[in-house]
Amino acid sequence: MRAACGLQSTAHAFSSGTHIPMFTLAHLSSPPPESLKSQVQQMVVDYFADVSAVPLLPSNPLYQLYQYVIGYELHLYLQTMNGEAEGPVQLLLALDDEDPVRVLGFALYLPSPDDAAACTLAYLAVHSEYRAQGIGRALLQRVLERRPHLELACVADKVPLFEALGLQVLAAQGALVVMSSRDYRSSGMVAVADLAPVFASTEVRQIHAYLLKQHGQRAMQQAEKQRDAHLDTLALQAQQLVDERLPSRALH
Repeated sequence: MRAACGLQSTAHAFSSGTHIPMFTLAHLSSPPPESLKSQVQQMVVDYFADVSAVPLLPSNPLYQLYQYVIGYELHLYLQTMNGEAEGPVQLLLALDDEDPVRVLGFALYLPSPDDAAACTLAYLAVHSEYRAQGIGRALLQRVLERRPHLELACVADKVPLFEALGLQVLAAQGALVVMSSRDYRSSGMVAVADLAPVFASTEVRQIHAYLLKQHGQRAMQQAEKQRDAHLDTLALQAQQLVDERLPSRALH
């Protein structure tokens, strides 16, 4: 399997309670086998509202469209994994010790090519059945061991979760809050997936056409307005949170 040549390290996390799973962290620099890849992709789709930069509500007809897009974005990232320890995309899997082919959580991060200490966390997700049991913390700590200057962007209501994991607020960026393991941003560049071709793809156009036929033009126009209003609300929440956390900056 290609994942074998990309496996860099593993670590066991032992639990003292019977309900907390034991798991192994596997670091991959080349794409995982299909059995693991499909679980990671399903997790991104299932937990779309937790990991997307456009966290639409399920009631919005555009929800399905953006679910597809985030799944395809992950696919694009996985395609760029080249087997190098410091390649453009790195993947961490938390695998169930009792069932090693079961993914309990994952982290996908993008090392900065011109700052050896920096990376951007693109995704962090844990299976809903195993949250608040140390898996997310273990994934994040392992990334920090390799790239101690970690940055991410999340919606305001996720900030306390990452603060509990040791990150701090730096700034508001549109609908998201930028957080970091340090009190300043890295000067390094990070490659991100270009989603413009995805939104222009035949598949996305077909999904949009299906939704248009199912809901009607007026409903779809309303869905776009709801999306924009939701993003405006998130942007306001992000700025308010940054002003609260960093009051000295709000005065300038």
